[in-house]
Amino acid sequence: MKVVKELKSLSEDALKSRIVELRKELMKYNAQVAIGTIPKNPGAIRKDKRMIARILTIINERRLNPKA
Repeated sequence: MKVVKELKSLSEDALKSRIVELRKELMKYNAQVAIGTIPKNPGAIRKDKRMIARILTIINERRLNPKA
């Protein structure tokens, strides 16, 4: 996947800032759902959650195996 390769090439600080951005977007989507309005792109919620999980996985892999 292109996305995973791009994420693996980023530094840990860049990954953490990306997580912050994604979590802010996710909070916006969750607020829209809580209010009762339908988000413009409902699939983006799932996409953002998966992207956060991917980034966290990459960070944890780096911590467990710092040489790779």
